Amino acid sequence: MMLGMGTLYLVRHGQASLGASDYDQLSPLGQRQCQLLGEYWRSQGMRFDAVLCGGLKRHAQSLAAIGVGLRQAVDLPTTQIRPGLNEYDSEALIRSVFSGELERPNSAEAARRHFQLLREGLRAWMAGYTEPAGMPSYAEFSAGVAATLTHVREQAEGHVLLVSSGGPISTALGQILQTPSEVVIDLNLRIRNSAVTEFSFNPKRFALLTFNTLPHLNSAAAAELVSSA
Repeated sequence: MMLGMGTLYLVRHGQASLGASDYDQLSPLGQRQCQLLGEYWRSQGMRFDAVLCGGLKRHAQSLAAIGVGLRQAVDLPTTQIRPGLNEYDSEALIRSVFSGELERPNSAEAARRHFQLLREGLRAWMAGYTEPAGMPSYAEFSAGVAATLTHVREQAEGHVLLVSSGGPISTALGQILQTPSEVVIDLNLRIRNSAVTEFSFNPKRFALLTFNTLPHLNSAAAAELVSSA
């Protein structure tokens, strides 16, 4: 195999704790989603040659649950923690465009309003109109994602697992497919928990193979385990 030829599997973390005081924590459903993904890959004989992960708790917990399902927790390659795979701060984004009282998204109406404001915050941040508190500029955020993609192209080969969040994954898609920012936002808000997006790669380029798939939940019995928040 020529150095750098392979497949990159980008996985969004399992369901976290939307509406809780600490969102950065997998729910029991999120744990189950990721374990089932690992079990699916085990049934396919999958073995990963490299593992990259964001530095958030929900990223590490998702990777650990995938490892349990794979039964390769010991045999998985040493995880490379990449800060460039960390998610944006959704509350800071919303605060940058809305100064009123924020209701926790614990109801359908509150969740709808939350994501409406998040979309507005993302638009403004990506266009450079706002500087959300405690966050990098979108140019800096995007550069962190690009650096990870370059690392994969130049240093990796075989099957590469990457566990992150919807923001970095959609940004990677936008960079590779050269889409406008509004499309990146649409992709971001459509990525489901524990969903897999696949790219083939070589030292020169990436090519999209699949987007937002749930092969481990693709049955009537597992339909109730699908989530996106």
